[in-house]
Amino acid sequence: MGAEDTPASLAGQVTDKDPEIGLQAVVALRRLLEELERVHVDNARSQGWSWQSIATSLNVSRQSVHEKHASRRKAEGKEK
Repeated sequence: MGAEDTPASLAGQVTDKDPEIGLQAVVALRRLLEELERVHVDNARSQGWSWQSIATSLNVSRQSVHEKHASRRKAEGKEK
């Protein structure tokens, strides 16, 4: 996400009539969403949340959230 891709500016870009601008905003929002999920999953795990509790909060399966985040967390030394 670039300096010009703040959440506020992206909100305006998604309604732009130019498809290129709108689609670029969609890509930037996806990246932002992934980063937000990573940060909050890490925060939850550091506070002792189970994978099931995180999955329930994200409305996904335990397996899905574990597969997505556990190996990254292990590689970063945050998970055993």
